[in-house]
Amino acid sequence: MKDTLILGGVEIETRLFTGSGKYHDEAIIPEVLAAAGCDVVTVALRRVDLKKKETSFISHIPQNKQLMPNTSGARTAEEAVRIARLAQAMGYGNWIKIEVIRDSKYLLPDNLETLRATELLVEEGFAVFPYMSPDLAMGRRMVDAGATAVMPLGAPIGSNGGLRTEELIRIMIELLDIPIIVDAGIGRPSHAAAAMEMGAAAVLLNTAIAASPDPVAMARAFADAVSAGRRAYVAGLAQEHHEATASSPLTGFLH
Repeated sequence: MKDTLILGGVEIETRLFTGSGKYHDEAIIPEVLAAAGCDVVTVALRRVDLKKKETSFISHIPQNKQLMPNTSGARTAEEAVRIARLAQAMGYGNWIKIEVIRDSKYLLPDNLETLRATELLVEEGFAVFPYMSPDLAMGRRMVDAGATAVMPLGAPIGSNGGLRTEELIRIMIELLDIPIIVDAGIGRPSHAAAAMEMGAAAVLLNTAIAASPDPVAMARAFADAVSAGRRAYVAGLAQEHHEATASSPLTGFLH
């Protein structure tokens, strides 16, 4: 049975989303995206050279990919809204990942400003993907505001720390009736597989691939991990037990 994800009316086949920054050579991006097999690519609008779009990193992203511009650099809801409108005016569609960050050390999102930007942009017809610190109550407000999905962080951006917020994300997956896309902190394929086994709709990562000595091979490894984690979730994980349970009947011993 086909296992696709529908986001903002778009059918997504691959649940690995990737970023487009930090590559030592941006010309490698098409090969990385092909290895990852991803449909969705996030781009930081502030990195786009408006005077040289044809030669900037975005020219390396194949046109058949779903762009998810982000509001990296925004410190308030108003700044995020302005960046979203600019992205739309540049022809990058109506998907927008809201990033509102004031903290300069750990780059943690400001959930309240993110909610305000979500409310404003949903009213304007955007498909809004708020990046947030995992919080059930705020997640519910994002849902009420009309977010297309919510994107809780696993660990600080670029830390490769893994699922440090695992329990909070698990609660959001259980109680929010909206796709949960785990974003930030995923540093190893095993982290991505674990997020998918929990029931995440997708994962988004960048540094772990871009900073690898072999980004293409690492992209392929993450694609395999995301696929395996998703298949395990759909199949249903076996229940854990504190005590041993024999794999075969404890009868019929040889005498």
